Amino acid sequence: MRVDTDDFGRPCSCGKRHHIDVREIIIEEGAVEKLEEAMSDGFLKQYISPLLICDTNTCKATEEIMEDIYDRCQVLVLDADELHADEHAVEIVENYMDEDIDLILAVGSGTIHDISRYIAFQYKIPFISVPTAASVDGFVSNVAAMTWKGMKKTVPAVPPIAVFADTSIFARAPKRLTASGISDLFGKYICLADWKIAHLLTGEYICSRIIELEEKALRTVTSSLRDIAQGDIEGCEELMYALILSGLAMQMVGNSRPASCAEHHLSHLWEMEVINGRLDALHGEKVSVGTLLVLGRYKQIARRIRNGECRVIPYEDRDAELREKVFGEKGLLKGITEENNPELLLEVSPSRLRDSLSTIADIIEDLPEEKELIHAMNIAGCKKSVYDIGLTEEIIPVSLRLAPYVRRRLSLLRTSKMLKMEGEV
Repeated sequence: MRVDTDDFGRPCSCGKRHHIDVREIIIEEGAVEKLEEAMSDGFLKQYISPLLICDTNTCKATEEIMEDIYDRCQVLVLDADELHADEHAVEIVENYMDEDIDLILAVGSGTIHDISRYIAFQYKIPFISVPTAASVDGFVSNVAAMTWKGMKKTVPAVPPIAVFADTSIFARAPKRLTASGISDLFGKYICLADWKIAHLLTGEYICSRIIELEEKALRTVTSSLRDIAQGDIEGCEELMYALILSGLAMQMVGNSRPASCAEHHLSHLWEMEVINGRLDALHGEKVSVGTLLVLGRYKQIARRIRNGECRVIPYEDRDAELREKVFGEKGLLKGITEENNPELLLEVSPSRLRDSLSTIADIIEDLPEEKELIHAMNIAGCKKSVYDIGLTEEIIPVSLRLAPYVRRRLSLLRTSKMLKMEGEV
């Protein structure tokens, strides 16, 4: 499968001309052979001093099939154990890089790509994406999810100039990684709903074409879950395309709005380790659990709206003391305060919210029912409960309460602080 990126950069009905930086996207068996050809005689031959960044796991999975490419690159193999996209990993890469490096090859999954795209941005070096598992949606993202001194941040980065996704590599990845990618994709149910609601309440820019593309990709992957779980080539290619599409959507918009919202905010909160210890869980696994928790809360809100048990109240910061306690103890209060200033809910008119309640309920009711999504997750092998990722049920209320503050982005979870449900304290 060769993706025509020009299709995404044409004038759009939203009034915006979307910009795509990725020159080439190939998703098929033998994609790495085309990469080698491009480096030898094609559009990449001008780069004479490439750096290949991988980890111990992805090196093992690709070294033989990419032997010629490894031979022509300076190779940095990072220790996969406890590898994170943080200041420590960046320092390792910076200390290893030769001054004449003119191209970076990211051979791996989410963490390797976040590190690579950040380095590429900082040093103004182009990079190539070689996904080794269909495990995340950030392969062509123009931002990097990094952790700086304990704070989870989305920082400016660059997308790859090309993607060479070889099915013979990523379709054979551990099933857990593929399930994580499906989980990351399922999170789009929530983030797209949050985007629609934010547009409804504040007039925030939205693109219906992007939403249609992502929803179609969701339907395609959902209909092929059993095949994907069994490593079917065509199904795995559809999953990889859907994940890459999410990254293209971020390029088209200029931020991560089409790819993450409340469900990711829960994942980021847990990754900050302010209310929990270190979790032995993949990014997509945490997103999967976050998606189900948020879906349950949103369905509850919709039911309360329909039953006339939900009323709008003026915004009042009722979480200041809790934020100070939780984030202050970890030395992160200043960063959280800066992230949320000015408060987004000050832009939400109570009267507009009141008038929009029925439409908000419509948007939520269009989402899959919890049982339906759990069934799909079971087929795919996704994580579903807090226990699956090393948490307990006691953490759920405080997680839902604090997660909106991790990112300054309007979600229904954040907006619910202006909703009073009968019977809730």
